[in-house]
Amino acid sequence: MAFVKTWNKSTQPRKQRSYRYNVPLHVRQKLMRVHLSTDLRKKHNTRTTQVRVGDKVQIMRGQFTKREGKVEKVDLKREKVYITGIEKIKKNGTKFLVSLSPSNLMIMELILKDKKRKLKLSPAAVEKPVEKAEGKNTKEKTSK
Repeated sequence: MAFVKTWNKSTQPRKQRSYRYNVPLHVRQKLMRVHLSTDLRKKHNTRTTQVRVGDKVQIMRGQFTKREGKVEKVDLKREKVYITGIEKIKKNGTKFLVSLSPSNLMIMELILKDKKRKLKLSPAAVEKPVEKAEGKNTKEKTSK
């Protein structure tokens, strides 16, 4: 099944999985949103934001619960996040980063170096809707 923009949000798990599997990367990035901590939630007036490399996150579920670390890698294709210091050891002794689902994470500190991200998270951008300029794109009819 190919990706369809006019998806009707089926309740069937098979269709939900199919949708997530076939979604293009620009839409998949929106699925990689992570909850903000209560302090950040109040400050930026939003509940979730997209996770980026360098953000400090806390793990909320699973084997590594309540551990914190910086995001080392975000894998859009597999919808996974990798955190520095969260590793497992193979039988041969080599270490590898554990892949985590973004739904099991909470952002504790944001990296606001990017101007676009800073603008999106600013309280003024969230509260005030963009007003349409009057007079533009309207043709005045003149009577002769």
